[in-house]
This record gives sequence, structure tokens and C-alpha cells, in this order.
Amino acid sequence: MESNFDVCLPLVLKHEGGYVDHPSDPGGATNRGVTKKAWEEWVGREVTKDDIRALTVADVTPFYRKRYWDACKCDRLPSGLDYAVFDVAVNSGTGRAAKFLQSEVGVVADGVIGNLTLSAVNHCPLSTERLIERICGRREAFYKGLPTFKDFGRGWLR
Repeated sequence: MESNFDVCLPLVLKHEGGYVDHPSDPGGATNRGVTKKAWEEWVGREVTKDDIRALTVADVTPFYRKRYWDACKCDRLPSGLDYAVFDVAVNSGTGRAAKFLQSEVGVVADGVIGNLTLSAVNHCPLSTERLIERICGRREAFYKGLPTFKDFGRGWLR
């Protein structure tokens, strides 16, 4: 199966935007969707807000690939579903993305996409389009339940 990562990453980054440091955002200083804390974990050291502000697409590409795309085995998902799972993983964590998918394909929602989940995706009676719709519905319901939805919800749903 050919990788759609190079197609999906620009779609995610388009909505992640540039540098922000909104006081209501628990993620704090963020650029290209990468929080200061997540970047510090990735590079293994403390970074400054200026370091976050300076992040380029080239800087964050390996981060997104390993931390979200590869972690959710998106290369092994059908086209379109790979993007939906990737986008949920970026915005809500890989565990939640996996659980949303697992719940829709009828396997135990343990938060890790493995061979059982992938097999269930391949044998799911729902179309890929319907799976995407249902995962997006779960994501929307999750977002609406967050206390910061009033501040950021419109952007999240975009």
C-alpha cells in the first residue's frame, strides 16, 4: 500500500496554523500544531518560545510521521481513513484515535492499532466513507465536551 503521508501532512498543517500562545490554550506556545512540551519531548531538551516560533515544516515532518502517522499505522489504512485517523491522533492523541477506529470496526478499544484492528478494518461491512463519517462524529462529540470548546471549537471543527 502506497503511503499518503506526503498528501495528508499538508492538509493537517493547513489547519494547525502558525505560531500561537493563547492564554486559554493548555498547550501553551504552539507552532504548526506542535506544542512546546511535545517538542521538548521530541528533541530531548528544554526549548524556548523562540525555538517553537522558528519551527519549519521540514523540522516538524519527522515528528508528525513517527509520533502520529506511524504510531497509528496509517500506511496500512485505506486512503481517506488514514487521513481521518491521523488528524484525530494529532489533535486528540494516538490512543483516542485508535479507540475511535476500534469502536467503529468492532474490536476491543484498547488504544493501540495492531493486527487485529487492521484486520477488522479490512473486513468491516461499513464503507470507508461511512467509517470516516462515524469517526468524525465521535471526534466532534469529544470536542464539544471539552471545557475549551467555546474558545477553540470553531477552529477544531473546521
